[in-house]
Amino acid sequence: MSAAEPAKRPPLQGIRVVEFSHYIAGPFCALMLADLGAEVIKIEKPAGGDDLRRFAPSIGDTGGAFLWANRNKRSIVLDLRNAAARDIALELVDGADVLIENFAAGVMARFGFDQPSLQARNPRLVYCSIPAFAREGPNAGRVALDPIVQAEAGFMSVNGDADREGVRTGPSIMDLSAAMMACNGILAALLARERGGAGQHVEVPLFEQAITMLGMHAVNCLVSGQEPRRSGNMSPDAAPSGVFEASDGRFYMSCPANPQFAALAALIDRRDWIEQHEFATREARQMHAQTLHALLAAVFVNDTRQRWVERLQTAGIPAGIVRTVGEALHCEESRTAALVGELMHPRLGRVPTLRLPLHLSATPLAQPRAAPDLGADTEAVLDQCLGKSAPQIAELRQAGAFGRA
Repeated sequence: MSAAEPAKRPPLQGIRVVEFSHYIAGPFCALMLADLGAEVIKIEKPAGGDDLRRFAPSIGDTGGAFLWANRNKRSIVLDLRNAAARDIALELVDGADVLIENFAAGVMARFGFDQPSLQARNPRLVYCSIPAFAREGPNAGRVALDPIVQAEAGFMSVNGDADREGVRTGPSIMDLSAAMMACNGILAALLARERGGAGQHVEVPLFEQAITMLGMHAVNCLVSGQEPRRSGNMSPDAAPSGVFEASDGRFYMSCPANPQFAALAALIDRRDWIEQHEFATREARQMHAQTLHALLAAVFVNDTRQRWVERLQTAGIPAGIVRTVGEALHCEESRTAALVGELMHPRLGRVPTLRLPLHLSATPLAQPRAAPDLGADTEAVLDQCLGKSAPQIAELRQAGAFGRA
């Protein structure tokens, strides 16, 4: 960069976010905004803060999951049962661009922080809610977690092996994907505000997100009237597909189209399969998927997974090694992309972090900072954002705004 060229700013620099959220969906949404340069002020309860702070495994006394989901934020403690604390929170919201909350229905209203009340005070506010179910409807008051929503949305019914009960996904993908959808909604609302001058309410219920995440399974059910079936690691739309054992481990391979199956047949010197009526078409291969899988298994066991994957990829057939989480985090692709890194925490020392898979060609992401200790930024935020003097902060502390010692 030349001396005359101005430094590039993160795209959301100058946007202030007040986060009233805990666990995963709300914090991960706010994390994405923080990484894009927004100033995120996380309001936490004095007694322990966000419960995710105590989820094992931990580094020192802080859960690793909390450290991951709350990078680039500032933490203040406010006891919202206290009138002085509520006044402080309202002052912060009055100067904010975005509010994020993912509490049960009625919690925010109990303290006077419901969307209509805050929008009346700050018409430019983008107020984002991530509830389990829509706040207007028969389930508005229900409390639910990610796996409950997976069960009720039918998502669990399509995961797992055909001869066993459906299973939930390991990662909390409804929380994570709802956070991504909410981030999209917030960015769209900020753009609309720039064009129209007013904020609005953004809501992403986990249940509705779970229906969206069904994807083509949901659409296929509507088109055919038939329930999707679990197929384990084999695809219901492509054969051969699935996990195969090589001589030293497992790999995944899929042949969704005729040209790829022809390439596979040539690769293993079984061109005769192309002419066999059981394998000649995609539909026929799906009907005889188990037979085809067994024939391929007998071939693939004779060489290493790395050699098979390389040969399959060269032939234009999608294939990849089945890795553990640890293997994936330290594989060549992750190292090249610098997905895994470390941040220096002022109290805990070096803590691991995972970079967002987001690349912007013209603007940088925010310089990463480790997740804050509980209330670490209380005084600085009150001073820098609200102009509170040291005596005023001491008076608020005496009044119990930050909880009782």
